[in-house]
Amino acid sequence: MAADAAAVKTGPLAGLKVIEMAGLGPVPLAGLMLSEMGAQVLRIERTGSDQPLLPLSDEHNLDRHGRSILRVDLKQAQGTELVLRLVERADLLVEGFRPGVMERLGIGPDAALARNPALIYGRMTGFGQDGPLADRSGHDITYLAYSGVLHAIGREESRPVPPLNLIADNGGGAMMLIAGVLAALFERSRSGKGQVVDAAMVEGASMLAAPIHTFMAAGLWSDRRGANLLDSGAPFYDTYETEDGRHVAVGCLEPRFFAEFANLLPLGEHFIRGQYDKALWPDMRAAIAGRFRQKTRDGWDALFAGSDACVAPVLSLTEARDHPHNRARHAFVRTGTLERPAPAPRFSASQPALATMPDDDDQRPQIVLARFGFSADEIKALVKSGMIGQ
Repeated sequence: MAADAAAVKTGPLAGLKVIEMAGLGPVPLAGLMLSEMGAQVLRIERTGSDQPLLPLSDEHNLDRHGRSILRVDLKQAQGTELVLRLVERADLLVEGFRPGVMERLGIGPDAALARNPALIYGRMTGFGQDGPLADRSGHDITYLAYSGVLHAIGREESRPVPPLNLIADNGGGAMMLIAGVLAALFERSRSGKGQVVDAAMVEGASMLAAPIHTFMAAGLWSDRRGANLLDSGAPFYDTYETEDGRHVAVGCLEPRFFAEFANLLPLGEHFIRGQYDKALWPDMRAAIAGRFRQKTRDGWDALFAGSDACVAPVLSLTEARDHPHNRARHAFVRTGTLERPAPAPRFSASQPALATMPDDDDQRPQIVLARFGFSADEIKALVKSGMIGQ
């Protein structure tokens, strides 16, 4: 990013200034997405901070891509004051520390909003800012366990299966934080006032499961793993092993899609007539499994190509990058040795831009602070004080 790149960023959030307090978890993903949608994101890293969970080079560390980087000694009062001065010029601040950490650093919501009453202060934690578990540590699997969602993922009579860290961290965390701060920005456009957004991952994960709760209330869902339509309980919504030891995914819930699936597989006519007759499901599952073991995964993919049978090959992460649809849509992009998903979502009028690793200008305090409106004399004094890492 060149010295003046922040002034020419494109995307629907162009012109928005964001301060991201560096940390682990989904806050950096939110920062990446805000940056790719056009926001000018300044990542504050503490001098002497802990090493990352995984040792990544700048080329592969998406937690730093698309940002300006400023290393500040937050143990010094001058460091706290510097962040508060940056807050005066910012639209958003996002952080993911345990409750009370930002307050102890002197840059909690009260201090920040006193400097900038229009600031949107986005906070993300596992359990929220209060409550009996607020101070507890955890990870995606922890918050999923408390939300009830983990209990629902897996096969009947088997242990719950961790779904990577996609649901609590990235869905209930990063996506809910983004939705919250953007909603607060819209409200600010009417009131002129900022506010605090409290995004708790356990609550975000629960919200993602809101339809399941309605199904339970209506008597259409059992609170038992692997016994329902969408959790491998139904033979027409599951994965099956193929002749070559790979897998296909079947998701033909609607009768017309199931009929197309059954005719192509094929299955007996009585299964088509009795798709939702649970007494038939054990025999239906055995018949489907037996058929899929007679061809390779790609052989089945070819057979179902162009149909509405809702059958898909289960691709590996590497294979997904090379699938013709994803290539046609340019769904993955390569920079150097890193190939990663392209910015999402897409916009018709204001295009997001791929965030790349920070260059020298992105990490030079003189240039980073100038982007936030500091004068040359102010920057010289701050650098001389030694509280900013070079």
